[in-house]
This record gives sequence, C-alpha cells and structure tokens, in this order.
Amino acid sequence: MLTKAGLAVIGALSTGREATAADLAMETEYSQTHLYDVLDELLESGLLAEHRGANNQREVSLTDHPVVEAYRALRSELGHVEWPDLLSPATLRVCWYLDEPRRVSEIAERLKITRQGVHKALSPLKHRAMLSPSGPEYALSEDLSPLLTFARAVVRHEHRSRVRGLAPSATVEWCDPKRALVRVQTAEDTEALEAATDWQLTGLARFAEYGLQFFLAGEPAFWYAPDEELTPGEVVCHTLALDSGSRRVSYAMLLIEALDIDQETLTDTATWYDLETTVAAMYQALQEGVEDSDEIPVVLPSESEFMALKEQYGVV
Repeated sequence: MLTKAGLAVIGALSTGREATAADLAMETEYSQTHLYDVLDELLESGLLAEHRGANNQREVSLTDHPVVEAYRALRSELGHVEWPDLLSPATLRVCWYLDEPRRVSEIAERLKITRQGVHKALSPLKHRAMLSPSGPEYALSEDLSPLLTFARAVVRHEHRSRVRGLAPSATVEWCDPKRALVRVQTAEDTEALEAATDWQLTGLARFAEYGLQFFLAGEPAFWYAPDEELTPGEVVCHTLALDSGSRRVSYAMLLIEALDIDQETLTDTATWYDLETTVAAMYQALQEGVEDSDEIPVVLPSESEFMALKEQYGVV
C-alpha cells in the first residue's frame, strides 16, 4: 500500500519536475536512506520513471499512472490539505467504503479489523470535518469525491501489482481493500494462480465443484481473499460481475436452484457488487416466472429455456 513517504514524494514531483533523492530529502524531510527504499518501491510499481541527470545522478519523475493522476486531481481540487499527513494506508483502505453512509462495525467486518482500528483510521478525517455523520454511520463529504477516487485507485493498484507478480496478463475486474476478482489471458498464468496459496478458481470454473460442468471459452477467473471461504453466493456474484449476458444469468440461476441458495444471504453478498436489483429479478423469475419488463436490469432466460437447462443438468 502507498505509504505517507510515498505520498510525500508524489506530491513533491506533482508539478512534472525531475529530482534526485537528495532534493526530495530536503523537501520531504525524510532521510535519503529511507527515500532510496521508497523510490525503489515506486519505480517497481510503475509510479515513477528514472533518468540520469547532470554528473550521471539518478533522477526520478512521475509517470501517468492512474494512482498518480488521481493524486494530482486530489491536490488540484483540494490543494489546501496536507494529504500525506492525513492518509495512512489504513485510512485509504477505510476510505474505499465511504462512498455511502456505513457503520463502523460493517467496515470493520469487511476489513477484518477491530472497530477501534476503523475509528483510528478515520480519526484524521474526523478532525478535519471531512466526514458526513448520519447517526452511527459515516461517509465522505460530497466535495471529497476526489479522495474516494484516489483511495480506490490505490487499492486497485495494490491488487494489480500483487497478481501481476504471479500472472503478468492478469486484469482486476473487481476489488475492495481485502479482495480481488481477476481474469488472466494465458494458460501459464492460469497455472501460476492455481498453484498460488491465496488464489482460488471462481466464476463458471467453480461450478464443477457443485456438479455443474460448463465449457470455458478462455482462461478461468480467480479470487483473492486470504483466509476466507469462497461461498456459493460469491461464485454467483463473480459469474455475473464478469459477464451479465443472458447465458451467464441462466447459469447463475441454475446454481441458485441446484444449491437452494437463500435469497437474503445472496442479496447481502450482491450488495458489494451492485447486483442487488439483478439478484432480485433472478429470484422473481425463479419464484414467479419470467415477465417482460423494461424495468428488469438484466436479460433473463425464457421459462422454456431455463427448464431445458435444468433438465440437461439434472437440477430438480
């Protein structure tokens, strides 16, 4: 995760200048020894580029990386704030969840930390009146949308860097601070993630575990969520997040029927993927039959198509 020292370096270089470690040490008040480590991390992550200046000195400058651009936008719109003083890695992770009012307990559960940890991460923002409290819930103030954009860029970058260290062709399709859903493009990368401890097959590739075997066009999707069980509800949501076409919707409905997945449980999971209305439409179709309506947010299979699919796979 991007550190305060890393933010200070990006801020110092945000005007487009090039600088040496000595220049940055004077400006940021971090030691040159520490900055060498910070610069190496930023270079490896693609946030910095390296050049050779006068007397062959090592100089660095910012790239057009999404994290860099998001930070530039944050400073441009809210430049009166000393962001490196406020944004620890923990604060950035908590900010990911502040797009809408959320309870501290809900954020703590998603991050797998204590409520005290969430309060500590929020403390710098509270002191600057940057939160909009609503009862026991917190969200970022409306004028702080650039901060949310930056926090999400940092989180996505962290997941992208992690997975590409194992599978260079991987792309992040969905993520939050603790979890990531990714695709890969090559068989070699599939093998690498299958062998990795913290990665699990998901989406259609996971259906075989439940007795539903489908032909996969291309490489399977993978899920990163260390120390968490991959539930059938997550598999349904991953299938839809990757492709919400009618065929994938049919397969997701088939898994719901085959495993008798509880609607309330799946709806709770779907909330994190913005799939609540899609899940509601699927359950309505399963319970009451398919109805044509412009208000339905997804293309559902016809009743005859779905019955044929159930018969084909022996789902009663």
